Amino acid sequence: MKYFHCYFCNMELYRKYFTVEQLEQIAQTKPDWGVNVLNVGHNIHPRNKKYPDTNHPNPYCFDWNEGRVLNEYQLVYIASGGGVFEAEKVGSVIVDPGTVFLLYPGVWHRYKPLYDKGWEEYWVGFNGHYAEYLMRQECFDPDTPLIHMGFNTDFLNIFIRLIDTLRFEGVAFSQISSCLTIQLLGLVYASALLKERPHNRKEQMINNLRYKMHENWASGLTMEELAAQHNVSYIWFRKAFKEVVGISPGQYYLNLKLEKACQMLKETVLTVSEIAFLTGFVSEYHFSRIFKKKIGFSPSKYREGGVRLSSE
Repeated sequence: MKYFHCYFCNMELYRKYFTVEQLEQIAQTKPDWGVNVLNVGHNIHPRNKKYPDTNHPNPYCFDWNEGRVLNEYQLVYIASGGGVFEAEKVGSVIVDPGTVFLLYPGVWHRYKPLYDKGWEEYWVGFNGHYAEYLMRQECFDPDTPLIHMGFNTDFLNIFIRLIDTLRFEGVAFSQISSCLTIQLLGLVYASALLKERPHNRKEQMINNLRYKMHENWASGLTMEELAAQHNVSYIWFRKAFKEVVGISPGQYYLNLKLEKACQMLKETVLTVSEIAFLTGFVSEYHFSRIFKKKIGFSPSKYREGGVRLSSE
């Protein structure tokens, strides 16, 4: 069941590198949107393991002592963990969770997670005339290639959708992947313009916990378990989460599950029962009751017409 696998494993590890022949074939069959996606991936590199692994093709795999020079742009997002980044005219810079670094054609660079820490990374490689235009904007500078995005739900969801688009190569996948890459660059551009202020310790902790919710949206994770995993009391977690985000963690987690359910109802042929199971509800009845209460329609009616998820 193709769709079942896709949505249950939204966060699974994945990488795709287009060959020259594939890129030439794509170029012959699609209009030139000015941004060509060359590769994309999601990887969790565990602690105490040499980086990078050897599954990347040349010239993407590199030795730390030699570094690397690419013939394309890359956008790399470190979702968790931490490491170090170096490039021409850039000294050794510590990479924290929520950091984006931009790689430029012809610019030497190297990066790696801390050996005893590891990290989780998303990346997309691209080129094209519109990509050139975007990357020449004032806030994108090869001398300052690191931008702090923090935890950004829209950014992460677009990355996941980009990966799924290229994984299954549906109708107009190349055009859609170009649009999604432009959206990612737009969010990074906005973050660079805003020069996002550093988060205090409470905000950093809550953003880490929010990320874990997004990472485990299909599980039966409870908020008490999540708090315990991060060595904070549930009472502190609930109060701090509401101060930072504006709603309780339980309500945020429920809304996240319902957003995923809405996406599946619109984009897959999964049954309501299958969607209830995938989103971690105890039964189809319980899922349908909560869905109707929050959305205003039953799942079946939403699939026929549909409305946006309430933010309450």
